[in-house]
Amino acid sequence: MRTRDLGIEIGQLPVGRLNAITDVAGVAVGHATLIDGDGPLVVGHGPVRTGVTVVLPHGGDVGSEPVFAGTHTLNGNGELTGLEWVREAGMLTTPIGLTNTHSVGVVRDALVAASHRGAPADRPRWSLPVVGETWDGYLNDIDGHHVTAEHVLAALVGAAGGPVAEGCVGAGTGTKAFGFKAGIGTSSRVVPTEHGGFTLGALVQANHGARRRLLVDGVPVGRELAEVLPPERPDVPDDGSIIVVVATDAPLLPHQCRRLAQRASLGIARSGGGGENSSGDMVIAFATGNRGLRPEQASDAPPTSEVTMLSDQHIDALFWAAIEATEEAIVNSLVAARTMTGRDGYTFHALPHERLVEVMNRYGRGPRPSGQRPG
Repeated sequence: MRTRDLGIEIGQLPVGRLNAITDVAGVAVGHATLIDGDGPLVVGHGPVRTGVTVVLPHGGDVGSEPVFAGTHTLNGNGELTGLEWVREAGMLTTPIGLTNTHSVGVVRDALVAASHRGAPADRPRWSLPVVGETWDGYLNDIDGHHVTAEHVLAALVGAAGGPVAEGCVGAGTGTKAFGFKAGIGTSSRVVPTEHGGFTLGALVQANHGARRRLLVDGVPVGRELAEVLPPERPDVPDDGSIIVVVATDAPLLPHQCRRLAQRASLGIARSGGGGENSSGDMVIAFATGNRGLRPEQASDAPPTSEVTMLSDQHIDALFWAAIEATEEAIVNSLVAARTMTGRDGYTFHALPHERLVEVMNRYGRGPRPSGQRPG
């Protein structure tokens, strides 16, 4: 189930065919989901509610064929490894991994190992993987270190274009947002032809936000549902984190990717996130429109590479695409998630679909006739 399956359309730009980050040609997503056990927490044994999600920028070897990229940090109480090199070089040179806070190192090391597979034995590879995290310790035995290199490899091998599983899958298995169960969410937008007709997609690992601040298409859903299905335990704070991955096929340079990442944070805000002090809100944006960049060229190769750049006169449409896709991806993460109970009886309930539609209708933002765009 997704937001548009309920008849709720967020934003004004049209969505791509799948309404997913994989609408950007070549982008692939893979998950490994770990769910095991119930009852009291026994560190090292469970219950386990966690996983790994990977995003591949294209079907080739991103280590030898990087793409331009940029980043933005709304609040830095979190981790997204490898960003110093992305900021320095303006390039993404690895797949992007997402997992829980205490498994970042395992996923990073597994991505390094994966980059070595098939490489000449006498030619060591260099890799600084990009791996993000949010804390899923309310539902998951996070100190048990249940994520392994084999799970990362499974996510990589299973990564594909096409529809993307959302909600309680992969790195979103044990997360919550706005007092409801959340997880992985994705969405896409296509900018008008006069601005290039480019596609942009966003994928989020949502684990943030206070219930009272949840907005859906500008409607104060969180306030309307303040007393609906609260967490089973009263000691769950509102803080948390969100990681956003933005992809586009537009020909952007690194500084434009950085600007795009900044706009994704406005999508976080439009859904009710504020980058609170204890939140780790980080965005990475990459553009595949200049594929063919190769840092390691043959000695007789020319010392320059030709690139193209989207004119800034047309970039506003792409900015809005990032805002809208991020906002809808967050809501999709909530709509797709199911109620889950984890360690020690902690329970996060799914956002009730009927109540959501009821609230949206009351505010005049509910299901619209087919083909009718929002005003």
